[in-house]
Amino acid sequence: MVKQLLIVRHAEARESQAEQRDFDRNLTPRGYQDAVRVGDFLKQQSWQPDLIICSSAVRAKATAQMIAEQLRYSQQRIQAIQDLYDGSLRTFLAVINKQDENVERIMAVGHNPTVSYLLEYLTGDEVGNVVPGGLALVKLTVEQWAEVSQRTGSLLWYKLPQNLT
Repeated sequence: MVKQLLIVRHAEARESQAEQRDFDRNLTPRGYQDAVRVGDFLKQQSWQPDLIICSSAVRAKATAQMIAEQLRYSQQRIQAIQDLYDGSLRTFLAVINKQDENVERIMAVGHNPTVSYLLEYLTGDEVGNVVPGGLALVKLTVEQWAEVSQRTGSLLWYKLPQNLT
C-alpha cells in the first residue's frame, strides 16, 4: 500500500490588524481564489484525501475548508490541530506518525517555515520556500505512518497556485 502526503501551505493571508493575534489572520480575496484553484486542480487530478489535517489558525482552516469544498470532502471531517500552528518539524512529524495505517492519502495544511522544512526533510529535495497556497505531493515508501521519517518519500510534484489551471 502506497502512502501519499499532500503538503499545502495556507493561502495568502491578510496582514495583522492592530491588536489582532497572528492566529486570527484570515485569507485575502486572492487567498480564497487560490485555495479554490488548488481544490479544482486536485479534483481534475482525481486526487481525493482520506484525511485532511490542518493548523487550527484561521487562515489554515479556511484554506483547508475551501479545498475540501471543491473535493466534496466533508468539512466536519477536517482535523484542526493546535500543535500545527506554531509547531516544529518534529511536532508536525509526530502528528503524521500517529495516523491510522488504513489511511492512504493525507492532505496537511500548515505554515512556513515548517511545511518547507517538512517537504525537504521527507524527500531530500531542495525546494526552498513553499509559497502561500503552494502544494507538493510526496509518495512515501512506508507501510505505516509511524515509519514516516527523513528521506522516506519522493517528491512527485510541487505546484504554485498561480500556475494551476
